Amino acid sequence: MIALLDRLRLFNIREFTTHWGRTAASILVMAVSAAFLVAVIGISGSLTGSVAKLSQGLAGNAALEVSGVTDAGFPQEVAATVAAVPGVAAAVPMLRDSVGPDDNRLLVLGVDGSSAALDSNLKGAVQGGELTDLLSVPNGVLAGPGAGFTKGQVVQLGPARITIAAVLDGKQLASINGGHYLLAPLPLAQRITNRVGQLDSVLIVAKPNTDAAQLSSDVIEAVAGRALVGTPSLRAAQTGNGILMLRFMASMGAAIAFVVAAFLIYNTMSMALAGRRPVISMLRALGGQRQTIVRDVLAEATVLGLIGGVIGGGIGVLVGRYAISLLPGAFTQMTDARLEYLLPWYAIPVAVAAAVCTNVAASAVAARQVYRVSPVEALAPVGASQADVVSRRLLIGAGALGTGLAVATVVVARLHLGLFAAAALGCAFAAEVALAFAATGPIVRVAGMVARRLGPAGVLAGVNIDRAPRRVWATLMTVTIAVSMTITITGANADAVRSARDTFASIADNDGWVSVTPEDMVPTTLLPPEVAAKVAAVPGVGSIVQGQLAFATLAGTKALMYGVEPGSDYSMFRSLDGDTARRLLAGEGVVLSRDLARSLRVSTGDELTVQTPSGEKRTRVLKTVSYFSALTGTAAISLTLMRDWFARAGATTLQIQDAPGADPRQVLSAIKEVVPPGVHVYSGQAALDGVSQAMQQGLVLSRIMLVIVAVIAAMSLLNTLTLALLERRRELGILRAVGSSRRFALRMVLAEAAGIGVMGAALGVLFGLGNQFLYSLLATDLMGIDVKFRPGPLLAVFTLAALALSLLGSIPPAVRAARLNIVDAVSAD
Repeated sequence: MIALLDRLRLFNIREFTTHWGRTAASILVMAVSAAFLVAVIGISGSLTGSVAKLSQGLAGNAALEVSGVTDAGFPQEVAATVAAVPGVAAAVPMLRDSVGPDDNRLLVLGVDGSSAALDSNLKGAVQGGELTDLLSVPNGVLAGPGAGFTKGQVVQLGPARITIAAVLDGKQLASINGGHYLLAPLPLAQRITNRVGQLDSVLIVAKPNTDAAQLSSDVIEAVAGRALVGTPSLRAAQTGNGILMLRFMASMGAAIAFVVAAFLIYNTMSMALAGRRPVISMLRALGGQRQTIVRDVLAEATVLGLIGGVIGGGIGVLVGRYAISLLPGAFTQMTDARLEYLLPWYAIPVAVAAAVCTNVAASAVAARQVYRVSPVEALAPVGASQADVVSRRLLIGAGALGTGLAVATVVVARLHLGLFAAAALGCAFAAEVALAFAATGPIVRVAGMVARRLGPAGVLAGVNIDRAPRRVWATLMTVTIAVSMTITITGANADAVRSARDTFASIADNDGWVSVTPEDMVPTTLLPPEVAAKVAAVPGVGSIVQGQLAFATLAGTKALMYGVEPGSDYSMFRSLDGDTARRLLAGEGVVLSRDLARSLRVSTGDELTVQTPSGEKRTRVLKTVSYFSALTGTAAISLTLMRDWFARAGATTLQIQDAPGADPRQVLSAIKEVVPPGVHVYSGQAALDGVSQAMQQGLVLSRIMLVIVAVIAAMSLLNTLTLALLERRRELGILRAVGSSRRFALRMVLAEAAGIGVMGAALGVLFGLGNQFLYSLLATDLMGIDVKFRPGPLLAVFTLAALALSLLGSIPPAVRAARLNIVDAVSAD
């Protein structure tokens, strides 16, 4: 035990304390990667968890739920039909709708006396003293703890004037939608929401010993396609399907962050082990075994990974909360639940495990050096040891691996695997690193040539570059990865936003829009019935075109449905040829976005079955089109069919075209005067800008990823350059002893960094543009649109920034080299 403690003190603890900066940097690299993973899990978990929490809180002991295909729900008589099914102990009707201003939406829950059969979080409200208060107050409702009302307060909600009979309290009641809800008798809730005779849900409590499969089959038969039948968790599953792209791309981003971290940790550990050669030599000479030393290295990596993962877990929670607040409203419109930050229990353990495994795996690869160095060889200077020479067999293997991965990239891209086509990006990144390693010799030689052009100090810097190819390659690839990832993320995002904006460009072709939601949200809420006539009567309005949008469930996946009429400027409709548009308006079929058609496994000409409140409808797929679907697939049908099939009379948008000679601003101002409060009026250009703004907000994870890569690259670059200086400390001392000036040493280190930075930036630009082009090819599968590759004007900025990063990272070691004490440096080691 004493020998073990002495070895750990000499080999590990001393390294921690002596090189605390490198230790802190290694921990930081893992912390930021773990933080990103926790943030990703937290965001996707919050989106689906908020829906699941609300559903579970309301469903209680319900075995099945009948839910609406759209937010229009289904006829109330379905509840009576379901109640008559054998095996049903209780069929509890419920209305769930949102009311109020955009910044404080309240969930209206309409229930009747049968809800007492549910062992849910609402049970205390429908059986306690508050129920007496509710029944004794005309038009009375119960307010949730977070609704912001007081007992006795009178509020106008829609066409109904209600009174707050009581304010609920208690942990269970506060957990429902974060306490932001109103509980009302079913008839009153239907009047508040203008949906008399409609329901959103029927929760089914089964009789004891009822066969679940048979009950589900009988209920489905009784519903006859007018609604969806499933477990109460079905809503959360549908939401999860809707945000599948967000979750998948975010997970890919987290995976890439760990791959980058693993590569850079490998570089850092390789340099650290090279710096420990004298200590390793001493341990080996004293009888230490290679396996023992490697175990110590891996134990050190485990501790660092554990610390980094725990720190990153805490940071990730803060980042996730912040990112949730930045998500555009379109992310939450697919649900009726208030978005809460809900971190799954497994998030931090998974992040810590990933950090530990990544650190240990990268360190294990780097620890191979211990097996390759004999006790005598370990004392050799950098570049003179056999461990510093890259074997030809390893180079050939890396070249073969890189070629294979490049072929795999092409194959995956050509297979059109939907969201899983993103795996091609991972293959491309790995191929680039492998091929760059195979080309270590030429890359290092070019870096040396660049350094030699920087004067006498550069000549010596070029020699230093040539004699340590492993170290130079590791440092150079750090710069390459930083530039490549920056160009890929910023360029791909710019291409995607620009191409997506182009698909929506037609909404700016009219003079104005009227909707209940603001311009950066999807207008799915029906306008008050009188608004269309009032707007049409405004002086200066030439024509109005009504439209309707709604989230509908098609084959288990939520999709955004467009209802269009002649003259509509919805981009999906405008992209159709004349014959397809005519057939769509005639009600002959439906148009689907590519991603939705792929999800439903249908193509042009196929028959599609759609569940509606009036039963199943059969229609034909007229065409599949390129259309931006970041969250969910998209479909278009005629407005007449939309109203008929989904029982949604009216419109969610009014498209305004001014009369000739009218002033657009004055017309919009006049329209704002006649529409009721809560209705938004904005120009066509503002509508397009709102879509772009929502897309930019949706890229928050990409921006976080960019910051993480930059931080990791900067810290790793500083690490590798500092370790390179420590390796050459004796040589620098000898150089000073024979007459070199401090300024010469400073210039030499800076010239070396410049050569590495220029070559690294050049490779980064090449790889970054290649990845950006690959992303444009994959966008058809990932986003459902054709993305045009366009190199951005910031390429030169990124290249110069990489060079500046190299020079800035070299300043601390360069200054340290200039300040070396000659006697101490010569006597080092």
